[in-house]
Order: sequence, then C-alpha cells, then structure tokens
Amino acid sequence: MTIKISEKIVGYELVTEEKQAPAAAPEPQFVEMHEKVKRPEALVGSTYKIKTPNSEHAFYITINDIILNQDTEYEQRRPFEIFINSKNMEHYQWIAALTLIVSAVFRKGGDCNFLVEELKSVFDPKGGYFKRGGKWMPSLVAEIGDVLEQHLKYIGLMEDDLDEHQQQYLAQQKAEFEQLSAPKQAAANCDDSTEKYPAGAQLCSKCHTQAAVQMDGCLTCLACGDSQCG
Repeated sequence: MTIKISEKIVGYELVTEEKQAPAAAPEPQFVEMHEKVKRPEALVGSTYKIKTPNSEHAFYITINDIILNQDTEYEQRRPFEIFINSKNMEHYQWIAALTLIVSAVFRKGGDCNFLVEELKSVFDPKGGYFKRGGKWMPSLVAEIGDVLEQHLKYIGLMEDDLDEHQQQYLAQQKAEFEQLSAPKQAAANCDDSTEKYPAGAQLCSKCHTQAAVQMDGCLTCLACGDSQCG
C-alpha cells in the first residue's frame, strides 16, 4: 500500500512490534493439581466410620485434602491422599493396595470422580448388606466408594443428585407418609430407633436404598425420588 506524503519530513521514529500492538494481558498464575505438587507439612482431613455387619471391627477412612492457590480467586480444595484403618486384619493387603492406587489417582490431577462409580460397582460374591438407614451395599469396597462420594460432594468436586427443591419435596412427602402411618410407625420405632426411613419401606431399584413406599398409588423412593408413575 502506497502512502503519499504531502508535507515536509522533520523527523522520524522506527515502529517496533511492542509499539505496534498493545501488550497482551499476563496470564493468571495459579497451580493446578498434578503429580509434581509437593505435599505440604499440614493437610485438611476428614475421617469417616464404616461399620459393616460382616465384621465386629469398624473401618475408619481418612481423606486428606490439599488447598491450592489459597486466599486467591482460584482457591480449590482437592483430595490428596486416603488412609483406611481397622483392627480387622483380614482385608489388610487389598486395602493397603487400594489406598496407594486411589492416592496416586488423586495426586495425578484431573477428574477423579470416576473412582466413585468404579468402587460402587464392585460386588462381593459372598453377598452384600444393608447399612444403617436401609441403603444396600453390595460390598465393603462399594461402601468405601460411597464414602468417597460423600467427601467429593462435601468439598464441591461432585454435585448432589438432588437439588434443594427436590430435597424439600421428598422431605414433605416423607412427613405426609409418616403422618398417615403414625400408629404403625410408632410401634416399629420401639424396636429400632435408628431407621432413617419408614418401617416396611421396600428396596429402591435405582439407588438401592430401603426407602420406597406406596404414595398416591405409586411406589415412590424417599431417598432419590424415583417413582413408578414417572
């Protein structure tokens, strides 16, 4: 492109690339989880207790989290390591191996939510059991996966299956059902006051919780909201 100069040249200046284009904004400096992140001296931890009917000793699951980019807009809490302890030494070998593998996945970075589905899909050939509250657990490994799911939801890496509106609706449904069946429920509670859902509730085929009751002619789960009426 030709430019015609109609006035007398009294000076000149070379245009550099820096002056030609505005300087790009510096990229934000923040740390993401990866395997080279060093373990700090202190971690934030949560411990969960598992008591199965298959063992007289409880299992204690501790998940320690690392807080990345603390006190910045990029602050994030990520699981860093897991420990499982129990006086029951029967499962020591595979539990030790499991904690090492899961901890390695945590430190690798990226999405670790897939661990929940993988662990919860493990079935014990000897048979599963009902945990307190009526939820079916196909194996001890599956309950470890259930604990991991609770923790990931607690730190915000997984979303709750039910939103606040759905939780309020199910609480209302449960209250209505308990009011209708109050005499029978009172008698049942004399024997076991730890039940989370009404006595006589059936096993839900979707969430495997013993929380499905007949309401308005439909079998409705008070845990996940699944209904035969859709």
